[in-house]
Amino acid sequence: MKKFSTCVIALLLLHSVKAESFHPLKKINTDSGAYTASVQFNKANPKVIDTTFVPDVADNIMASYQNMVYKRRLDSLQKDVPLDYNQYVQSYIDIYTAPHRKESISKILGLTKYYFPIYEKAFRDAGIPEEIKFLSVVESALDPNAVSRVGATGPWQFMFATAKLYGLTMDNYVDERRDPIQASYAAAAYIKDAYQDFGDWLVAIASYNCGKGAITRAIQKAGASDFWSIRPFLPVETRNYVPAYIAISYVMSYYGKHNIVAGQCDFSVKTDTILVNKYVALSDIAKVLNLDIREVSILNPQYKKQIINGTDAAPKRLVIPQIDKARFALLYDALNNPAVSPNQFEAVRASFNESSVRAVKRREREMPSFHTVKRGESLASIADKFGVEVQDLKVWNKLHKTKVQPGTELRVSAPSSSEDKYSSPKAKELKSVLTYKVKSGDTLSQIAEKFDGSVERIKALNGLKKGTLQPGMILKISKG
Repeated sequence: MKKFSTCVIALLLLHSVKAESFHPLKKINTDSGAYTASVQFNKANPKVIDTTFVPDVADNIMASYQNMVYKRRLDSLQKDVPLDYNQYVQSYIDIYTAPHRKESISKILGLTKYYFPIYEKAFRDAGIPEEIKFLSVVESALDPNAVSRVGATGPWQFMFATAKLYGLTMDNYVDERRDPIQASYAAAAYIKDAYQDFGDWLVAIASYNCGKGAITRAIQKAGASDFWSIRPFLPVETRNYVPAYIAISYVMSYYGKHNIVAGQCDFSVKTDTILVNKYVALSDIAKVLNLDIREVSILNPQYKKQIINGTDAAPKRLVIPQIDKARFALLYDALNNPAVSPNQFEAVRASFNESSVRAVKRREREMPSFHTVKRGESLASIADKFGVEVQDLKVWNKLHKTKVQPGTELRVSAPSSSEDKYSSPKAKELKSVLTYKVKSGDTLSQIAEKFDGSVERIKALNGLKKGTLQPGMILKISKG
């Protein structure tokens, strides 16, 4: 019935265009603007009319009708986050539904079956709208190993400093920016703080791209606080970021209307989670369970060396494809009870409890703390050599640029807890407490970054339930 109605409306629109063609130089008003149809009579045959420009009018009327369809569809999706429709949003809908992009969108739709439930839980727990999950498609196309040209990493594309502010761990073994679970909770915390600061979900989403400082300045220049008012005062990338989010929200819901077929997730959607309190190689896990190491790696992207560095004090999460109870018992036994095992697993068990640990410890002994830069080396090549991130090197060595001079001595492994303010939260808590008077335009994340602290610690220390600040407030700050 809907298809029939659409055909009828289209025919009526075309009929109206033909009717208008008999009125020379008459303006036809549509939602897209006013258009002039130039009509001239043929002297040789008065019945034949030159309607050169009429097809453009028909196209504009049809485009206006199509725009109403898109708007109606977006309205049907709208929950807490406004999904406004305009030419900026339409341009990104056109980009995402272009023929050459259908395959990549199909692949992303397959990945949503695994990643979206993770995001939805994190957002529910944080009390923010679940539909913000679509933002990760704009950020990374749901690739946990994505790294931008400026070093933003993971499915939520966290920069190193912001990740630290929101409690993510990055060290020689782990980069939690790549962990879909941990990174989603951090992203939810950031967006929640931004919403509490600005009171608008689209503005909060924009701040995720350009930072809260840029948003504050744009609000001051615009004299308004909604996204479309401050948009002209934002960085170019951010002006397009929110329309892209709205467009991808549309495409993820109405892909079928554009002849896009949802693909299949190429790894297990149903999983089990185990806490591991030992140093274990992912390859050994795969051997015990007879799993594809690629799949185990995809499910555990945070382990930079493909080694779980769990301890009794700080066990680490292992995600594996869902297995039957018998195999689960074998894995548990292999990890926790080396004295009792079936004969066929003794060789693998030995690698779990002896060779893997020895190999890890040997790597740790062989890993130097410092490296003298040689001619021709760059931060990127040094990071690759020692299995760390460029941003790690910059933070450990207090570097502001990526260029480094030959002869410079660089720290190439994470400092010990006695040396590094990042490595021990307990040590941080013992440091001196300062006071800070809130200025106009300050946000919690800006203050946390200024004092190298964390948003959650400031909120806890000052009994703040929300992220809203008032000028003149005195905050206690645990320095470091």
